[in-house]
Amino acid sequence: MFYREAGDFKTSYVDDNQTFPIKFDRYRYYFVLFFAFLIVPVVINDYWVNAVFMPFLIYSIAAIGLNILVGYCGQVSLGTGGFMAVGAYACYKLMTSFPEVNIFFHVLLAGGVTALVGVAFGLPSLRIKGFYLAVATLAAQFFLVWLFNKVPWFYNYSASGQISSPERTVFGIAVTGPNTHAWAAYLFCLVFVTICAIVARNLTRGMQGRKWMAIRDMDIAAEIIGVDPLKSKLSAFAVSSFFIGVSGALFFSVYLGAVEVGEAFGITKSFLVLFMIIIGGLGSIFGSFAGAAFLVLLPVLLKNILVGQLGWPTDLAAHLEFMIVGAMIIIFLIAEPHGLAQLWRVAKEKLRLWPFPH
Repeated sequence: MFYREAGDFKTSYVDDNQTFPIKFDRYRYYFVLFFAFLIVPVVINDYWVNAVFMPFLIYSIAAIGLNILVGYCGQVSLGTGGFMAVGAYACYKLMTSFPEVNIFFHVLLAGGVTALVGVAFGLPSLRIKGFYLAVATLAAQFFLVWLFNKVPWFYNYSASGQISSPERTVFGIAVTGPNTHAWAAYLFCLVFVTICAIVARNLTRGMQGRKWMAIRDMDIAAEIIGVDPLKSKLSAFAVSSFFIGVSGALFFSVYLGAVEVGEAFGITKSFLVLFMIIIGGLGSIFGSFAGAAFLVLLPVLLKNILVGQLGWPTDLAAHLEFMIVGAMIIIFLIAEPHGLAQLWRVAKEKLRLWPFPH
């Protein structure tokens, strides 16, 4: 009843083309930002930050990046974990080589380095696609993990082979290192999530996004009408890898603090992010957030209910998690290929016409 467009007039093309043309959607968006930036930092504790909010925010950035490549441009990739590792190790080298530079710029530069690596591994997409491209990106995943394991320069010749994040501050407040406050790390990641989501939303709704979707739907027809497949595919790899590199840098420096490449950025990480966009919805920025929320909250929920309250063994709860995720992927691929984002769109359409039949 309150979700209506009546009286919400548009007097210019700019108003009609805005991200949230319905007033209620805009108010909801502003409320979410207000709540996330001003309310959540006051009420959260270390457990909620480390178990829920930080993984959700960081995986959301990775899911947005992969969704741009797979959902919008149609280029299948299984190398997300490797590209996250590039962002993490680039951030580590920048933090140790230029300690006087703010960590904010280190994360952005790590994303830029990952974008260059992503373009290099995206070159095969000009000749191959589908299953063969997936295998090529899978090879990139294994190659990058092997490279960071075998070349001591990347981890500064550490005897353990691990990389550890030194303490860095923003406005005098530590966001990395052992003295980090939970709310500061949360806000630092939230700023990156907000910026990445706005940039991705505008890119996908603009000319570049339409080129990506034309390549995804039919690359030959897109080339006939003037879309350059070289620029479109490589730009998708670059933008996608940039977001994934930013998420990898945050995952290492702010969230974990110390990582070993094989354990933190293995092939399971690539599949995890891929499952997020399948469940959340391919070709949807909101779907990236929904899929990340689902796969971050599910293990926490099962652990607290099954293990904490019902006394189930931990391994049994973990196996049940795999079964639920597998079933959800099969259900969504068969019944609703556009995932949770499509269910959300259908619910909004029904709400706009309620109580009249749809």
